[in-house]
Amino acid sequence: MKRPWNRTDLPVYSISSKCNDEFNMNICTYVAGASMEPKRMTVAIYKETKTLALAEREKQFVLQLLSKDQLNLVKYLGFKSGFNTNKNAYLRKKDLIKTWNGFEVLKDALAYIHLKQIKSIDAGDHQLFLCDVVGFLNNLDAEGLTLNELRRKKIIRG
Repeated sequence: MKRPWNRTDLPVYSISSKCNDEFNMNICTYVAGASMEPKRMTVAIYKETKTLALAEREKQFVLQLLSKDQLNLVKYLGFKSGFNTNKNAYLRKKDLIKTWNGFEVLKDALAYIHLKQIKSIDAGDHQLFLCDVVGFLNNLDAEGLTLNELRRKKIIRG
């Protein structure tokens, strides 16, 4: 039987982080609501990533809710380091990104959530952020990508 935290099916997000003209994207699944009023969310970003470095400097980032059709981006965004690979140049070349609220985002993401950091906590191998929701946009109506789909396709274990 799976460990308790691997039994639930959760949505898969991509984080778009930036500082000045530098952008990066990564995969994120450790996301939860924290408050209804004001609307707040928690997001854990893996340490030693360019996504985290940019998010810590800018103090804001965008969560992008991925669609099932974006499964092919998970290995590229999640398994390659932004310190060694210009992910956004690759995505621009493929015509997969646009600008929203000053951030480069994936054109075909289901939704965008602009977050501003309130507090940061060391959470082990991740840095945990409590964030205010600055704005959001429902972009497309389609089926969302989930952890169970990543498991079925053997992209992740657990």
